[in-house]
Amino acid sequence: MSTSAQARCPLCRHPAAAAHAPFCSARCRDRDLLNWLGEAYAVPGPPVDPESELGETLLDKD
Repeated sequence: MSTSAQARCPLCRHPAAAAHAPFCSARCRDRDLLNWLGEAYAVPGPPVDPESELGETLLDKD
């Protein structure tokens, strides 16, 4: 019995492929990238104060 578990793709749970690690295919790798670019993922952080210089820069994306 093997003690090491096979790595799984974080998106579809198929076995991961070394060429596309940690994903199983280029399709899942690209789908993950699109999730980041489309803002489907978010890194938690403190709220931005709209009165601060950074807040004004972030809120003035027009």
